[in-house]
Amino acid sequence: PDVVSGFARPWQPTVIYPARGMGGLHGDVVPRPSEALARLLGRQRAAVLAGLGDPASTTDLARRHGLAPSTVSAHLAVLREAGLLRSRRQGHRVLYGRTALGDAVVAGA
Repeated sequence: PDVVSGFARPWQPTVIYPARGMGGLHGDVVPRPSEALARLLGRQRAAVLAGLGDPASTTDLARRHGLAPSTVSAHLAVLREAGLLRSRRQGHRVLYGRTALGDAVVAGA
């Protein structure tokens, strides 16, 4: 999400930026993990992994899954250490997303 500005004449100065909360327009659809993945990782951890089709923050995931942020943080740490997730800082937030291995685990389960 970058900010783009334009000052080309004869048009007005323009600033374009992504709308906040746009992902919430359609409601949160939380994918259910397969039974095999839930047995392997545990239901909550599998749900967090399956729900990371798009990058999300700890707070977003906690709200989406109805879990405490500390619980989500613990799940994210384990999944990241296993190489199933990657993290990147975006402003004051850290966004988590699945790695290729994480995608393969979710798709194969």
